[in-house]
Amino acid sequence: MAFHPQQARVNVNGRIRAREVRVILAATKEQLGIMRTSDALRKANQMGLDLVEVAPTANPPVCQIVDFGKYRYEQAKHEKEKKHNSSKLKEIKFRVNIDAHDYLTKLRRSEEFLDKGNKVKVQLQFRGREMAHQELGEQLVRRVRDDLAGMSQVEAEPRKTGRSINMMLAPLPANRRKRKFAPMSDEEIAATEKHDDQDEDDEDEEPGSAES
Repeated sequence: MAFHPQQARVNVNGRIRAREVRVILAATKEQLGIMRTSDALRKANQMGLDLVEVAPTANPPVCQIVDFGKYRYEQAKHEKEKKHNSSKLKEIKFRVNIDAHDYLTKLRRSEEFLDKGNKVKVQLQFRGREMAHQELGEQLVRRVRDDLAGMSQVEAEPRKTGRSINMMLAPLPANRRKRKFAPMSDEEIAATEKHDDQDEDDEDEEPGSAES
């Protein structure tokens, strides 16, 4: 079949230079063994398919008998999914005086992020006189770390910066993750996202939060 010139990075059909290739029938994963390239090309042509070099550095190179258009589509789809599933950074904010319900909600939200393979930045913020009780903030960050230990590992230890303490958590491998809290429903997730937006608005309205 005709070579597709726009796919110059992949050797196809007549562009394959090796004298011999190891051939796989893509549709069934059947190993056809080592063949002369001319014979492999003939077989692919008889089947109305292409001979595509998928491992050019192997000895001999590995080729698949496959429809080249379908092969490129599957490769592009795979790359798109890989990019979509790549780790993202999520941020969860805490306060020293957080109540039990809000704490549980934020921990469950963190587990949702970690279960999707995302990293979680834990940020504890001090306001006003809370700066005089930084040890309480440090205790809370350690508590968060311990409560999420079944889903994550510490990538960056807690570190104080200005009026906050930051810690970075990375998800454990999927086969080692163990939730401590109940999964969130879609409605709960939507509610927490709305609540997070309100929290950010409150922060904008309260610069420094000086107390008398």
